Amino acid sequence: MLKIYYEKDADLNVLKGKKIAIVGYGNQGRAQALNLRDSGVEVIVSELEGTPNYEQAVKDGFKPMSAEAASKQAHVIQILTQDHLQAKIYKSFVEKNLTEGKALNFSHGFNIHFRGIIPPKNVDVFMIAPKGPGALVRTQYEEGKGVPCLVAVHQDHSGNALKTALAYAKGIGGTRAGVIETTFKEEVETDLFGEQVVLCGGVTELIMAGFDTLVDAGYQPEIAYFECLHELKLITDLIYSTGIQGMRQRVSDTAKYGDLTRGKRIVTDAARAEMKKILKDIQSGAFAKEWLEENETGRKNFDMLMKRDENHLIEIVGKKLRKMMPWIK
Repeated sequence: MLKIYYEKDADLNVLKGKKIAIVGYGNQGRAQALNLRDSGVEVIVSELEGTPNYEQAVKDGFKPMSAEAASKQAHVIQILTQDHLQAKIYKSFVEKNLTEGKALNFSHGFNIHFRGIIPPKNVDVFMIAPKGPGALVRTQYEEGKGVPCLVAVHQDHSGNALKTALAYAKGIGGTRAGVIETTFKEEVETDLFGEQVVLCGGVTELIMAGFDTLVDAGYQPEIAYFECLHELKLITDLIYSTGIQGMRQRVSDTAKYGDLTRGKRIVTDAARAEMKKILKDIQSGAFAKEWLEENETGRKNFDMLMKRDENHLIEIVGKKLRKMMPWIK
Protein backbone atom coordinates (compact mmCIF):
# COMPACT_ATOMS: atom_id res chain seq x y z
CA MET A 1 0.00 0.00 0.00
CA LEU A 2 1.27 3.44 -0.95
CA LYS A 3 2.42 5.51 2.02
CA ILE A 4 2.73 9.30 1.77
CA TYR A 5 3.95 11.44 4.68
CA TYR A 6 3.11 15.11 5.22
CA GLU A 7 3.94 17.91 7.66
CA LYS A 8 1.97 16.36 10.52
CA ASP A 9 3.99 13.13 10.20
CA ALA A 10 7.38 14.78 10.71
CA ASP A 11 8.96 16.48 13.70
CA LEU A 12 11.93 18.83 13.24
CA ASN A 13 12.74 18.44 16.93
CA VAL A 14 14.20 15.05 16.05
CA LEU A 15 17.15 16.99 14.58
CA LYS A 16 17.48 19.34 17.53
CA GLY A 17 21.04 19.32 18.87
CA LYS A 18 22.28 17.36 15.86
CA LYS A 19 24.64 18.59 13.17
CA ILE A 20 23.88 17.78 9.54
CA ALA A 21 26.85 17.51 7.17
CA ILE A 22 26.19 18.22 3.49
CA VAL A 23 29.05 16.63 1.53
CA GLY A 24 29.05 18.25 -1.90
CA TYR A 25 27.72 21.78 -2.47
CA GLY A 26 26.33 21.35 -5.98
CA ASN A 27 22.74 22.08 -7.02
CA GLN A 28 21.14 19.69 -4.55
CA GLY A 29 23.73 20.27 -1.85
CA ARG A 30 23.23 24.02 -1.88
CA ALA A 31 19.44 23.80 -1.90
CA GLN A 32 19.26 21.25 0.89
CA ALA A 33 21.85 23.05 3.04
CA LEU A 34 20.10 26.42 2.74
CA ASN A 35 16.64 24.98 3.34
CA LEU A 36 17.81 23.07 6.42
CA ARG A 37 19.53 26.14 7.79
CA ASP A 38 16.42 28.26 7.22
CA SER A 39 14.42 25.58 9.05
CA GLY A 40 16.60 26.07 12.12
CA VAL A 41 18.78 22.99 11.66
CA GLU A 42 22.54 23.19 12.33
CA VAL A 43 24.30 22.57 9.00
CA ILE A 44 27.97 22.16 8.09
CA VAL A 45 29.18 21.96 4.51
CA SER A 46 32.00 20.01 2.89
CA GLU A 47 33.42 21.11 -0.45
CA LEU A 48 36.81 21.16 -2.16
CA GLU A 49 38.65 24.42 -1.64
CA GLY A 50 39.29 26.42 -4.80
CA THR A 51 36.19 25.18 -6.63
CA PRO A 52 33.22 27.35 -7.70
CA ASN A 53 31.01 25.38 -5.32
CA TYR A 54 33.36 26.18 -2.44
CA GLU A 55 33.20 29.89 -3.28
CA GLN A 56 29.41 29.73 -3.48
CA ALA A 57 29.21 28.09 -0.07
CA VAL A 58 31.34 30.90 1.38
CA LYS A 59 29.07 33.51 -0.25
CA ASP A 60 26.09 31.74 1.30
CA GLY A 61 27.60 32.14 4.75
CA PHE A 62 29.01 28.66 5.31
CA LYS A 63 32.57 27.77 6.30
CA PRO A 64 33.29 24.77 4.06
CA MET A 65 35.52 22.04 5.43
CA SER A 66 36.88 18.69 4.33
CA ALA A 67 34.64 15.62 4.12
CA GLU A 68 36.69 14.07 6.91
CA ALA A 69 36.21 17.02 9.26
CA ALA A 70 32.52 17.34 8.44
CA SER A 71 31.78 13.65 8.94
CA LYS A 72 33.70 13.68 12.22
CA GLN A 73 31.51 16.49 13.61
CA ALA A 74 28.15 15.54 12.15
CA HIS A 75 25.41 13.27 13.46
CA VAL A 76 23.77 12.93 10.02
CA ILE A 77 25.97 12.83 6.91
CA GLN A 78 24.29 13.55 3.59
CA ILE A 79 26.48 12.59 0.60
CA LEU A 80 25.49 14.63 -2.45
CA THR A 81 28.46 14.25 -4.78
CA GLN A 82 28.19 12.49 -8.15
CA ASP A 83 27.56 8.75 -8.03
CA HIS A 84 30.96 7.67 -9.33
CA LEU A 85 32.76 9.73 -6.65
CA GLN A 86 30.72 8.76 -3.61
CA ALA A 87 32.37 5.43 -2.81
CA LYS A 88 35.88 6.93 -2.94
CA ILE A 89 34.88 9.86 -0.72
CA TYR A 90 33.15 7.53 1.70
CA LYS A 91 36.05 5.07 1.97
CA SER A 92 38.72 7.77 2.22
CA PHE A 93 37.07 10.30 4.52
CA VAL A 94 33.69 9.28 5.93
CA GLU A 95 33.84 5.61 6.91
CA LYS A 96 36.41 6.09 9.69
CA ASN A 97 34.15 8.66 11.37
CA LEU A 98 30.95 6.62 11.37
CA THR A 99 30.67 5.96 15.06
CA GLU A 100 27.66 4.21 16.55
CA GLY A 101 24.42 6.15 16.43
CA LYS A 102 25.28 8.33 13.44
CA ALA A 103 23.28 8.28 10.22
CA LEU A 104 24.11 8.25 6.52
CA ASN A 105 21.71 9.97 4.14
CA PHE A 106 21.53 9.91 0.35
CA SER A 107 19.37 11.50 -2.34
CA HIS A 108 20.05 8.67 -4.79
CA GLY A 109 20.63 5.09 -3.73
CA PHE A 110 23.14 4.05 -6.41
CA ASN A 111 26.09 3.29 -4.15
CA ILE A 112 24.09 1.58 -1.42
CA HIS A 113 22.08 -0.59 -3.81
CA PHE A 114 25.08 -1.61 -5.91
CA ARG A 115 27.25 -1.99 -2.78
CA GLY A 116 29.86 0.62 -3.65
CA ILE A 117 29.27 1.76 -0.06
CA ILE A 118 28.73 -0.85 2.65
CA PRO A 119 28.00 0.99 5.92
CA PRO A 120 28.73 -0.48 9.34
CA LYS A 121 25.76 -2.11 11.08
CA ASN A 122 25.70 0.36 13.97
CA VAL A 123 24.49 3.39 11.97
CA ASP A 124 21.19 4.35 10.33
CA VAL A 125 21.09 4.55 6.55
CA PHE A 126 18.22 6.29 4.79
CA MET A 127 17.36 8.29 1.68
CA ILE A 128 15.48 11.52 1.08
CA ALA A 129 15.30 12.09 -2.67
CA PRO A 130 13.61 15.28 -3.93
CA LYS A 131 11.87 14.69 -7.25
CA GLY A 132 13.12 17.91 -8.77
CA PRO A 133 16.38 19.79 -9.40
CA GLY A 134 18.11 21.67 -6.60
CA ALA A 135 17.07 25.10 -7.89
CA LEU A 136 13.41 24.08 -7.68
CA VAL A 137 13.89 22.58 -4.20
CA ARG A 138 15.18 25.98 -3.10
CA THR A 139 12.67 28.26 -4.84
CA GLN A 140 9.69 26.17 -3.77
CA TYR A 141 10.89 26.29 -0.17
CA GLU A 142 11.32 30.07 -0.33
CA GLU A 143 7.74 30.36 -1.62
CA GLY A 144 6.43 28.34 1.32
CA LYS A 145 5.89 25.26 -0.84
CA GLY A 146 7.90 22.10 -1.40
CA VAL A 147 9.06 19.51 -3.92
CA PRO A 148 7.74 15.95 -3.41
CA CYS A 149 10.37 13.54 -2.07
CA LEU A 150 10.96 9.83 -1.80
CA VAL A 151 11.95 8.26 1.52
CA ALA A 152 13.57 4.87 2.04
CA VAL A 153 15.24 3.24 5.03
CA HIS A 154 18.05 0.81 4.25
CA GLN A 155 19.28 0.28 7.80
CA ASP A 156 17.49 1.13 11.05
CA HIS A 157 20.01 0.64 13.84
CA SER A 158 18.48 3.24 16.17
CA GLY A 159 14.86 2.27 15.62
CA ASN A 160 14.23 5.92 14.66
CA ALA A 161 15.67 6.07 11.14
CA LEU A 162 12.32 6.86 9.53
CA LYS A 163 11.64 9.66 12.04
CA THR A 164 15.07 11.16 11.33
CA ALA A 165 14.52 10.86 7.58
CA LEU A 166 11.12 12.55 7.76
CA ALA A 167 12.52 15.33 9.95
CA TYR A 168 15.20 15.89 7.29
CA ALA A 169 12.52 15.91 4.58
CA LYS A 170 10.57 18.49 6.56
CA GLY A 171 13.72 20.59 6.91
CA ILE A 172 14.11 20.83 3.14
CA GLY A 173 10.39 21.42 2.52
CA GLY A 174 9.50 17.98 1.19
CA THR A 175 6.68 17.20 3.63
CA ARG A 176 4.82 20.29 2.42
CA ALA A 177 4.24 18.48 -0.88
CA GLY A 178 4.34 14.86 0.29
CA VAL A 179 7.02 12.22 0.88
CA ILE A 180 6.40 8.83 -0.75
CA GLU A 181 7.80 5.69 0.87
CA THR A 182 9.91 3.45 -1.37
CA THR A 183 13.03 1.27 -1.20
CA PHE A 184 16.60 1.91 -2.32
CA LYS A 185 16.17 -0.81 -4.97
CA GLU A 186 13.00 0.70 -6.41
CA GLU A 187 14.34 4.27 -6.43
CA VAL A 188 17.64 3.35 -8.09
CA GLU A 189 16.32 0.99 -10.73
CA THR A 190 13.39 3.19 -11.77
CA ASP A 191 15.56 6.32 -11.78
CA LEU A 192 18.20 4.78 -14.05
CA PHE A 193 15.53 3.28 -16.32
CA GLY A 194 13.72 6.60 -16.67
CA GLU A 195 16.94 8.43 -17.55
CA GLN A 196 18.07 5.89 -20.11
CA VAL A 197 14.82 4.95 -21.82
CA VAL A 198 12.71 8.12 -21.66
CA LEU A 199 14.02 11.31 -20.09
CA CYS A 200 17.51 11.46 -21.58
CA GLY A 201 18.41 8.53 -23.84
CA GLY A 202 15.00 8.02 -25.42
CA VAL A 203 14.11 11.67 -25.89
CA THR A 204 17.47 12.85 -27.26
CA GLU A 205 17.72 9.99 -29.73
CA LEU A 206 14.14 10.57 -30.88
CA ILE A 207 14.81 14.29 -31.38
CA MET A 208 17.95 13.69 -33.44
CA ALA A 209 16.34 10.90 -35.47
CA GLY A 210 13.38 13.13 -36.33
CA PHE A 211 15.69 16.04 -37.19
CA ASP A 212 17.89 13.84 -39.40
CA THR A 213 14.85 12.41 -41.21
CA LEU A 214 13.60 15.87 -42.17
CA VAL A 215 17.02 17.20 -43.17
CA ASP A 216 17.80 14.09 -45.22
CA ALA A 217 14.48 14.62 -47.03
CA GLY A 218 15.60 18.10 -48.07
CA TYR A 219 13.92 20.32 -45.50
CA GLN A 220 15.79 23.27 -43.99
CA PRO A 221 17.65 22.32 -40.80
CA GLU A 222 16.29 25.43 -39.07
CA ILE A 223 12.69 24.33 -39.70
CA ALA A 224 13.53 20.78 -38.61
CA TYR A 225 15.04 22.16 -35.39
CA PHE A 226 11.89 24.05 -34.49
CA GLU A 227 9.61 21.09 -35.25
CA CYS A 228 11.64 18.34 -33.58
CA LEU A 229 13.40 20.09 -30.68
CA HIS A 230 12.21 23.61 -29.89
CA GLU A 231 8.50 22.83 -29.76
CA LEU A 232 9.05 19.79 -27.56
CA LYS A 233 8.97 22.12 -24.55
CA LEU A 234 5.41 23.17 -25.37
CA ILE A 235 4.29 19.55 -25.27
CA THR A 236 6.30 18.47 -22.22
CA ASP A 237 5.06 21.50 -20.28
CA LEU A 238 1.48 20.47 -21.04
CA ILE A 239 2.16 16.85 -20.06
CA TYR A 240 3.96 18.05 -16.91
CA SER A 241 1.02 20.16 -15.77
CA THR A 242 -2.01 18.23 -17.08
CA GLY A 243 -0.91 14.66 -17.96
CA ILE A 244 -0.89 12.94 -21.35
CA GLN A 245 -4.64 13.20 -21.89
CA GLY A 246 -4.57 16.79 -20.69
CA MET A 247 -1.97 17.57 -23.36
CA ARG A 248 -4.07 15.86 -26.01
CA GLN A 249 -7.07 17.97 -25.04
CA ARG A 250 -5.02 21.13 -25.57
CA VAL A 251 -3.53 20.49 -29.02
CA SER A 252 -5.26 20.48 -32.39
CA ASP A 253 -7.34 17.51 -33.47
CA THR A 254 -4.85 16.97 -36.29
CA ALA A 255 -2.00 16.68 -33.81
CA LYS A 256 -4.14 14.50 -31.56
CA TYR A 257 -5.00 12.07 -34.37
CA GLY A 258 -1.36 11.88 -35.49
CA ASP A 259 -0.36 11.11 -31.89
CA LEU A 260 -2.94 8.35 -31.46
CA THR A 261 -2.35 6.64 -34.80
CA ARG A 262 1.42 7.06 -35.41
CA GLY A 263 3.08 6.93 -31.99
CA LYS A 264 3.07 3.15 -31.79
CA ARG A 265 4.73 2.97 -35.21
CA ILE A 266 7.73 4.71 -33.64
CA VAL A 267 7.78 2.98 -30.25
CA THR A 268 7.25 -0.50 -31.69
CA ASP A 269 7.18 -3.90 -30.01
CA ALA A 270 10.90 -4.13 -30.82
CA ALA A 271 11.54 -0.87 -28.94
CA ARG A 272 9.55 -2.13 -25.96
CA ALA A 273 11.55 -5.37 -25.99
CA GLU A 274 14.75 -3.32 -25.94
CA MET A 275 13.44 -1.38 -22.95
CA LYS A 276 13.07 -4.68 -21.08
CA LYS A 277 16.70 -5.56 -21.93
CA ILE A 278 17.87 -2.19 -20.62
CA LEU A 279 15.89 -2.74 -17.41
CA LYS A 280 17.52 -6.16 -16.97
CA ASP A 281 20.97 -4.57 -17.36
CA ILE A 282 20.06 -2.13 -14.61
CA GLN A 283 18.60 -4.78 -12.32
CA SER A 284 21.55 -7.13 -12.72
CA GLY A 285 24.09 -4.40 -11.96
CA ALA A 286 25.61 -4.66 -15.46
CA PHE A 287 25.03 -0.98 -16.19
CA ALA A 288 26.45 0.12 -12.83
CA LYS A 289 29.55 -2.03 -13.43
CA GLU A 290 29.97 -0.60 -16.94
CA TRP A 291 29.62 3.00 -15.73
CA LEU A 292 32.07 2.61 -12.86
CA GLU A 293 34.61 0.89 -15.14
CA GLU A 294 34.19 3.74 -17.64
CA ASN A 295 35.23 6.20 -14.93
CA GLU A 296 38.10 4.03 -13.70
CA THR A 297 39.56 3.73 -17.22
CA GLY A 298 39.59 7.43 -18.11
CA ARG A 299 36.13 7.89 -19.65
CA LYS A 300 37.40 7.38 -23.22
CA ASN A 301 34.10 6.07 -24.57
CA PHE A 302 32.10 8.66 -22.65
CA ASP A 303 34.22 11.54 -23.96
CA MET A 304 34.10 10.19 -27.53
CA LEU A 305 30.31 9.95 -27.47
CA MET A 306 29.94 13.44 -25.99
CA LYS A 307 32.26 14.88 -28.66
CA ARG A 308 30.39 13.09 -31.43
CA ASP A 309 27.06 14.69 -30.58
CA GLU A 310 28.58 18.14 -29.98
CA ASN A 311 29.26 18.23 -33.73
CA HIS A 312 25.80 17.08 -34.80
CA LEU A 313 24.05 19.52 -37.15
CA ILE A 314 21.20 19.97 -34.68
CA GLU A 315 23.64 21.50 -32.18
CA ILE A 316 25.19 23.83 -34.76
CA VAL A 317 21.79 25.03 -35.97
CA GLY A 318 20.44 25.25 -32.43
CA LYS A 319 23.19 27.57 -31.20
CA LYS A 320 22.41 29.95 -34.03
CA LEU A 321 18.64 29.90 -33.51
CA ARG A 322 18.79 30.25 -29.73
CA LYS A 323 20.60 33.56 -30.18
CA MET A 324 17.39 34.81 -31.82
CA MET A 325 15.44 33.91 -28.67
CA PRO A 326 17.02 35.69 -25.68
CA TRP A 327 13.95 34.94 -23.55
CA ILE A 328 15.06 31.29 -23.37
CA LYS A 329 17.86 32.25 -20.99
